[in-house]
Amino acid sequence: MVDLRPQPLASLLQHMLDELQRDDAIFGLPRRRFFTGDAERDLSVAVHGQRAGCSLGPAAGPHTQMAQNIVLSWLAGCRVFELKTVQINDRLEIPRPCIDMATVGYNVEWSQELLLAESLEEYVKAAMLIEMLVAGGHVAVAPGFEPLVYDMSVGYDLEGITSAPMDAFIDGLLDCSSTVDHLRRQIPAEHAGLRDLAFPTQLCNTLTLSTFHGCPPEQIEAITRHLLANKGLHCSVKLNPLLLGRQRMDELLHERLGYTEVTVAAEAFEQDATWDQASGIIDRLTPFAAELGLGFGIKLTNTLVVENHREFFPAAERLMYLSGQPLHVLAMHLVRDVRRAFGPDLPISFSAGVDKLNYPDTLALGLVPATICTDLLRPGGYGRAGAYFSSLAERMDSVGANDVAGWISKAYATDGETDGCVLTNTEQYVEGLADDPRYSRVKTDKPPRKVGSMLELFDCINCDKCVPVCPNAANFTYELPATELPIIKVRSEQGRLVAHQDGVHPIAKQHQLASFADFCNECGNCDVFCPEDGGPYVIKPRFFGSVADWREHNGFDGFVFVPDTGSSLDGSFRGRIAGSEYLLEQRGSASTYRGPGFELAFDVDASGAIQADTLTGTVEGEADLTWFHVMQRLRDAVYGDATGLYMGMDKLPTPVPLPSAGDTS
Repeated sequence: MVDLRPQPLASLLQHMLDELQRDDAIFGLPRRRFFTGDAERDLSVAVHGQRAGCSLGPAAGPHTQMAQNIVLSWLAGCRVFELKTVQINDRLEIPRPCIDMATVGYNVEWSQELLLAESLEEYVKAAMLIEMLVAGGHVAVAPGFEPLVYDMSVGYDLEGITSAPMDAFIDGLLDCSSTVDHLRRQIPAEHAGLRDLAFPTQLCNTLTLSTFHGCPPEQIEAITRHLLANKGLHCSVKLNPLLLGRQRMDELLHERLGYTEVTVAAEAFEQDATWDQASGIIDRLTPFAAELGLGFGIKLTNTLVVENHREFFPAAERLMYLSGQPLHVLAMHLVRDVRRAFGPDLPISFSAGVDKLNYPDTLALGLVPATICTDLLRPGGYGRAGAYFSSLAERMDSVGANDVAGWISKAYATDGETDGCVLTNTEQYVEGLADDPRYSRVKTDKPPRKVGSMLELFDCINCDKCVPVCPNAANFTYELPATELPIIKVRSEQGRLVAHQDGVHPIAKQHQLASFADFCNECGNCDVFCPEDGGPYVIKPRFFGSVADWREHNGFDGFVFVPDTGSSLDGSFRGRIAGSEYLLEQRGSASTYRGPGFELAFDVDASGAIQADTLTGTVEGEADLTWFHVMQRLRDAVYGDATGLYMGMDKLPTPVPLPSAGDTS
């Protein structure tokens, strides 16, 4: 199922609280991986005049698209959230798979995969869920680590950004009171006390402009002026690594880092802003913003447009986007260029190959925020962020710093004024960076290990790597008692139904894996890190949140359960297996089971076994009831109290409407 389906606030809230009580985890992230602040150090920073508990945050991308992604980022310790870039075209067809993390980082995905109205609601929903976790006492945050900054991100041209739908989206984050009121009413009665919380009604007052995907260089300044003057937004302009120029780019990528297989697309240089254009924009917009009492800065950098030289993405994709270790080196050289040209006062946010080892250096260079994506897509997922703070604490302690200003002034043993240190630190860090072995192709060119076996619906090597590498929390584990399921076949003989056993279907392991289809956009990242072949998102059981979606996506195998009101596992369970559809309806011991060429009714005993003497119904030829036993156990395991998957969401609440693309009023 390629289309993402957001879950209602009530469903996400209940799932979070149930999982926290049951597993001491939220959306699969265990509490031991939460980072809730450092009582011994002040990690807070200023972002265009606002305080944030720290400089770390998820970049605009797969980790800031849906509400549960943003909540997971917050739990991991992020405090600045660059929301997924949106544009006027909110019905994109993105190639699948779209994320290749086998070595460094490549992708072919770009702006939002949700409708504009859905994106707006997801962002507000995430902020409300975070407020409820804190107010309800479910997650305790250290003093000083509470402040959050939500940064909207838009693209890609003036006409689109000034259109009615985009204008409504921006205004909807500047004043989200109507969305808050709409969502507040969805809070379940059992949590009615949370309805009265003072949820933020202005989610964003900062914006990052993405100058990618054909954004005309001559429009960058006009777009930013519009956002500053007409929307009152503090603005950052995201620039591209192509500002280094072809010669320096090739020298760094090929000669010093060894990525000789990477070819930067020629047209990218032709279409992108030049250094002189970017410098002029900075020179003119810095005083313009200051006159309005607003902040202006830049972000370094977007990913790098390169020719598709791998077989992972669809063959029709000629271009892809490079991230990770090599981009870190390129972007840092550009940081040095900008610091040399504009001094220490120009705000620079940074996103390029940030990881636990170099995060302290981004802070020492005065780069705020430092946003991450590639590293969070590796094994451990959101849980990797905790090591960033451990690394920072260790290095701060080594020089006796207990706040960010102290760290900047002492990071490279050049104690002095913070501003001067920013320039000195930049020079020291970037010098020789391209010769650091850990950024070289030799060091990074080792893909995840594959063991040569194929995944199956049940049973695998149980490494669980596929769970945290999913940015959307689509993959999950469940327990299915190891057993041998009887293969029961039924046929009609002389006017009566006769059942006989024809072997067994073994389920060897108790620990199993599955995917929630509504959160899976088939990015392919779980396949990259799965030691077996086939892809968990393709092979493992897939569960839909509504019958409507299950029916709509009739080209996908999967399951959906709609419980009866007031009961746990009584209800209707539908399955599509190898293209054939099955329906299991069970209430107490009475069951009906329908599939290709048969419709049967029977009772089951306490163990779930079919009582053959109660069989009634019709059969064309012979009916194989193997899948009855499989579906029965899947239903009990996945929708029972032990897992509590989202279910029965046959109609999602209507998002707060925005004007249609054709509405120019």
